[in-house]
Parts: sequence; structure tokens; C-alpha cells
Amino acid sequence: MPRPLVLLLGDQLSLDLPSLRDLPGDAVVALCEVAAEGTYVPHHPQKIALILAAMRHFAGELRERGFRVHYSALDDPDNLQALIPEAERLAALYGCDEIRAVRPGEWRLWQAMKERKAAALPWRLLEDNRFYTTPDDFAAWSAGRKSLRLEYFYREQRRRTGLLMEGDAPAGGRWNYDHDNREPMDAGLVVPEPPRHGRDATTEAVFALVAEHFGEHFGRLEGFHWPVTRRQALVDLRHFLAQLLPDFGRYQDAISDAEPFLFHSRLAAALNIGLLSPREVCEAAEREYLEGRAPLNSVEGFIRQILGWREYVRGLYWTRMPDYKRGNALGANGELPACYWSGDTELRCLRRAIEMTRDNAYAHHIQRLMVTGNIALLCDVSPEALCDWYLAVYADACEWVELPNVLGMVLHADGGLMGSKPYCASGKYIDRMSDHCRHCRFDPKKATGDRACPLNSLYWRFLERHAETLSANPRMKLIYGSLRRMSDDKRAAIRDQAERFLARLPRTTAWHTEAAGQRALHLAGYAAEHTPREESP
Repeated sequence: MPRPLVLLLGDQLSLDLPSLRDLPGDAVVALCEVAAEGTYVPHHPQKIALILAAMRHFAGELRERGFRVHYSALDDPDNLQALIPEAERLAALYGCDEIRAVRPGEWRLWQAMKERKAAALPWRLLEDNRFYTTPDDFAAWSAGRKSLRLEYFYREQRRRTGLLMEGDAPAGGRWNYDHDNREPMDAGLVVPEPPRHGRDATTEAVFALVAEHFGEHFGRLEGFHWPVTRRQALVDLRHFLAQLLPDFGRYQDAISDAEPFLFHSRLAAALNIGLLSPREVCEAAEREYLEGRAPLNSVEGFIRQILGWREYVRGLYWTRMPDYKRGNALGANGELPACYWSGDTELRCLRRAIEMTRDNAYAHHIQRLMVTGNIALLCDVSPEALCDWYLAVYADACEWVELPNVLGMVLHADGGLMGSKPYCASGKYIDRMSDHCRHCRFDPKKATGDRACPLNSLYWRFLERHAETLSANPRMKLIYGSLRRMSDDKRAAIRDQAERFLARLPRTTAWHTEAAGQRALHLAGYAAEHTPREESP
């Protein structure tokens, strides 16, 4: 009988994983904290604390259920600080004859595991069963299609699962209620306070560890609000269903200068690391509609994010990698603006998005798409630079979900595979959907002059720069008509305004202090030195 080492990753904290089924009594379940996973991008301290605290609590739950568990803590002296060599060290330590692992959330780890399948100590790789679809399902759906639009995929998902269906028809007679979900915030709107979870000794120990080893990373630990156990995640789910879901839909696209969370669920991190399952979350939301406690536009919009978008981007990621990551259809090659790390900018919308990200390891999807993403798009930031930033700063950022969203949706760098047009916008959009502009020195109605909102001139510069690629797009026909009707003098003035802004914009290639950079380089060298190199037999 085989004696496996079952490797569980920090985003696989679920008891129903296939790797945990039918284990022999002497199997060892391993969870490994390794420095390399915390430093290949400068993950937000809250993100690292969330994952490590959740891992430690889950290890305790496994032990209570009778599993034999080995936990490699970050500061264990024997820890090799890189995932593959540490797992193989533990397998040898316990006399295991194979390593079992479920598909990870990143292509780089999946490839590293596949390269070890035929090694002297083989890796047995299993499909992740926690999603509605597998990569093979998505490949079958996408085969032969000229267009991979989400809407087509989402409708099929609804039919397959029966969620929000009335026989063969969608509930309410429409598949999509997006049109009803674009209201700006009402003045004086009161947003319910989110739950705050108590910290036990395990979580406090993780906080001390993260402060010591990752304290120089962008982000603050003080505002930590994430669930680190399934019980805490269920508290967050119940809070969302009762307090937020009824208003989630209509304010889904709103942005607030003061409120970082509004009516958004903040459940993505718990879903992504395995504390909640997409099925239980979608079915719970559907019950709120069926039992009359939440309107259809809110419930449909929320379920579409999970059943539709979340599954769609994962399928796209696994069927298009690794080439997808190299996409740069618009030829953007600029460095990231330095204010994305410091928050030091006069653009109020961007400054508040960065500050909220720093304090909470979170910004809701419209802030990401239409503020930090839109501004990076208009400033020609390279896909690699922006994707690394998003992966680093948000607690819910796993590469399978982050990369397609940023590269495809935000930057249109996949040439329109995901989105039919770039999500570019001027200051008028920010003014319409937020209260930022009333606190900003820039005027969203002006395109030139000292008080002109930089987004306006950058927007027209972007359209002009990419006219050859985008002007034939049917969804951009009207806006390019406006550009063509502009006088040459006005276009030149706007172009000059944008170029002067970009010339003064501080950029950066580095996230870290010198000390942090040296630590990352040291860890990378250590991991490389200890990675097994023997040839497969």
C-alpha cells in the first residue's frame, strides 16, 4: 500500500479535497510556510497573515479529525523555504513513496509539480474539485468558438446548475440585470459595519511573524479584518446575505471617498483559499431571492460574479497559459507610477484607492477596473508591472483570477479575447459614479489647463494613440466620431496636456526597500540552490 505525503497549499483549506480521500493510516498531510511564496511578489502583510493564520487553524482542525499532520512553520530551522524542495524533504523524512497534490492556483507551481511526476519520488497530481467547472470543461466549451464572451458561458452555467432558473427560462425573464446595477451612491447612505473577528493566540503569533519577516512590504496589518477559520467565514457570509445583498446590486458600480467596502461581500478571499465553497455561497444567495429577502437584480449580479465570471476567468487562465501571460496587444511598456506604492498623488480617486488598498488589502471591483486599472491603462503601464502589483496588494489575488482580470479586462492586452473593448474612461465617469471629485483639486469637466483632470487628456491621448487598432470597433464608433470632429488645435492642446502630465509622472521599477530586495534575492538564491536537479528516470 502506498504511503503518500499529501501536500496542501494555502489556498486549499477544504476538507473535501480529492487528495484527502481514502488515505491510508500512515499518510502524512503537510502544510508548508515557505518564504519564497511570500516574496516572489511583495504580498500585502494582511494577505500573508490571512493565509498563514488560516493554514495553522486548518492544520489544527485536521489533527482533531485524526489526520497525521506535519506543519512546516516559516521559522523552522530545517525549512528549505521553497515549496517543491520542502515537500520532498518531508516525504523523505517520513519515508513516503509519493507526493499527492491538487492543482495549485498558479501555472508556475503546476509546471514545477508536473516536472517532478516522473522523479524518483513521484508527484501524483489531482484535479481541484471545488469549482463548478474544470479546465477540461472550459476547453470543451471554448473549442471552435470565434468569441469567448462571458455572457455565453454564463448562460450555459445557469442552465447546467439550475441556479435562478424557472424551467428552461431565466428567473424574471432576463439573464442579466446589469442595467439596473449602475446607481451612484445616494447622499447620506448608511453602510453597515463589517464583522470584526477576534484574534486567538494562533492568529496573534502569525501577526508577530509577518511583522518580523514581511513588515517592509506595502500595506498595513493594523486593519486586518479577514476570516481565518471556516466559522468566521460563515459569519461573513451571513452578514453579507442579511445586511448587504439587498442593496448590493444597485450600488455595485458606485465608488465612495470614505467607505472602502460599501455593499460588496468581501467573500472572495475566503472562497479562494477554501474556507467557503462557491456552491454554498451561490445557493445561499439564491435562497435570499426565492424567499423574498433580496431583489433579483442583486442576487443575479452576485451569482454572475461567482458562477459566471470566477469560473470563466479560471477556465481562460488554465487553457491559455503560459502564452496568455505574455499578452501585450496595445504595446504598453511603461513602468508603474510610483504613487501606486506610496499613494502620493493629487488625483483624489487614485490616492483613495491606494490608501484603501494599503489599509485593507482590498478595493472593490470598480475601483480596480475604473480607477487603478483605468489610470494604468491610460498611462501605458506594462501588463507585467500592473499584474504583479495586483497580485501583490490584494488579499483575494490568486494568479488564476488576477491575471485574466488585469491583463484581459483592465488592460485589453489580450487583444479583445475577454472584452469587446477597452474599459477606458475619462474623469466624467469617476465624477458620475463617485464623490471623489468634490474633494479633488482637478475639475472633471476640463481637459486642458492647470485645474483640468488628467484623466480627460490621457483618455483622448489613449484613443488617438490606438485609433488604428480600436476605431473600427463597433462599440467605440461614437467616441471616435467625437474625436474626429475635434479641431486640430484642440486635439494638439489635449495631447500636449497629457504628454506633460506623463513626463512629470514619477515611475518605479522596484517595490521594495534595499533591505527587502536583498532578502528576496537571498531567498530566491537559496530556493534555487536547494531545488532538486536530478534527471527523471
